Formats: sequence, C-alpha cells, structure tokens
Amino acid sequence: MILLGGIPSESPLVLLTEALDELGAEYRLFNQRKCADCAIDLRIDGGGVDGELQLHGETFRLGEITAIYFRLMDDRLLPELDGEPEDSPARRHARAIHDTLYRWLEVADARVVNRSDPQGSNGSKPYQAQLIASHGFRVPETLISNDPGEVLEFRREHGAIIYKSMSGVRSIVKTLDDEDLDRLDSIRWCPVQFQALVPGVDVRVHVVGEDVHATEILSDVTDYRYARRSGSVATLRARTLPDELADRCVALTAGLGLAFSGIDLRIGPDGEATCFEVNPSPAYSYYQANADQPIATSLAHYLAGLGATPARST
Repeated sequence: MILLGGIPSESPLVLLTEALDELGAEYRLFNQRKCADCAIDLRIDGGGVDGELQLHGETFRLGEITAIYFRLMDDRLLPELDGEPEDSPARRHARAIHDTLYRWLEVADARVVNRSDPQGSNGSKPYQAQLIASHGFRVPETLISNDPGEVLEFRREHGAIIYKSMSGVRSIVKTLDDEDLDRLDSIRWCPVQFQALVPGVDVRVHVVGEDVHATEILSDVTDYRYARRSGSVATLRARTLPDELADRCVALTAGLGLAFSGIDLRIGPDGEATCFEVNPSPAYSYYQANADQPIATSLAHYLAGLGATPARST
C-alpha cells in the first residue's frame, strides 16, 4: 500500500492521486487537517521497526506500507489548531503524530519521497552549491556578505548581480539596481547572498527516479515565478535535454539522497548549464499544468514500484 500525506486539496496531491487512480494502485491519505483522528504506534525489535498506523477509521501495519509521499505543512499552522494554546491536548497530539511520522520516514523500509535528512541540504544554499558543483555543474559566482563595500566591488567585477535568501525559506530573486544601493547599508545587520547574473534560458528539471522532465521558461523578469506581479507572463514549454545533461540531473538527485527533485538550471548561450539549487519537495503542479508534463505519472509509477515510465520524458 502507498501512503500519501498532506492537504488533500493541494494540487500536487490532487494530481498524484489522479495518477494513482489511473494505475489502479492502492493508497491511503494522511489528511493533516484531520490528524486528531489518527495515531501511530512504533515498535522496535530484532526484526526492525514496525507498528500500527490508525488512519481516519482504518488501522494498518507499518510493514504493509511499501511507498510514501509526504508533502506536509507545518502542523503548528493548521487551521484546526487556530486559537489552541501551545500546550493544549490538540496541539500536543498533532505535534506528537507529526514528529513520530517524520522519525519513521527516516527508517521505513519503503520507497520514500523524500526522507527528511537528505532534504536538509536545501536549508543552506551555499552548502548545497558545493554539493551541486561536485556533480559537475557550473554554479554562479557568489558573494555572501554584510559589507556594502564588498557588494559594490562584486558588482563592479561582474556587472549585473542578483540577491536572494541563502536559507531554505523561499524568497524573490531580484536584480540589484541603483535604487537598492540607497538601502544597501541595511545588510550590516544580516548577511545576504549576491550572485553574478547568469545569461541564458531558465529550465526547471523534475527528476523522478530515472525519469527526467525538463521545462523551459521564457520570461522577461528576473524571477519568473513572480512575473504576474510586474504585469508580465511566463511561457512554459517542454524541452529536450542532451542525454549527458539529463544523466547529470539524475546523478545529482541520487547523490543528494533524493528520489524526486526540482532542479533549477539556466542554459547559457554556450549551451552549458548553470545550476542554482535543487528543491527536494517541488510544487510540480505549476509545470505539469502549464507545459503538459506527466510528472505525477512518473511519481505514481515510482511509488507503485513500476520503475521508469514507458519513455524517458523531456
């Protein structure tokens, strides 16, 4: 049986359940918003880790679960817990079941998309960049500093530069313009990551096991994810990657300990790929919907133990 976890109405889960239904695969969903009627009991013995999961009126042995896909929100922010005191029974139960599930994911004898520990590299962009470079990808010239003078020198050296968060918290990537210089002194309170602006075309690559889905994004703004805020529109379309680059994306995903990843590339005029980061829990539905990419189908096949989809997709 396949176990899914998260908010049922979120589009990545909706698409995945539809794909699993098409396969006729057996699955159950841990609905976070109804975690009050769920429980988990772990048992450790000479045979390993087992136990029981009580899930919305049904009970399953953990050993019966062959694959897991979790896309969980922070349980502290669940609407059902709004107004509950920090130490209320409802909050304690929600925290306990989420914490136990996360611990089980790390040792479960199942296909897990993705375990928590390998997702940690995304918590530090500079650290992850070193891992990316070790897999043969070019990475942007980067400066992390709280010294305005160093930033100005970096800008003189590289011309156009961008700035963004260096943590796992999502941020809007922006080009450092002349108006930003008036508030540059603010970085003295917090180091910021600056990078040389890389010319080329953005390509998001979703890797699921051996499957590769590459989506080209055409946009005239620095961060295409927020194009609409400036009245622009990003155009997405499927793109074929050279086999060597596709293989590197698969190897990078596996090297980070992931079964599923969203890799952000920019293909330069020379055809070389610069890698910005690897998302270990990508909201793939945006790319599937706008570029007709069968990412959910690949996920369903992987979770069901069917291996790669009939053709390596691009």
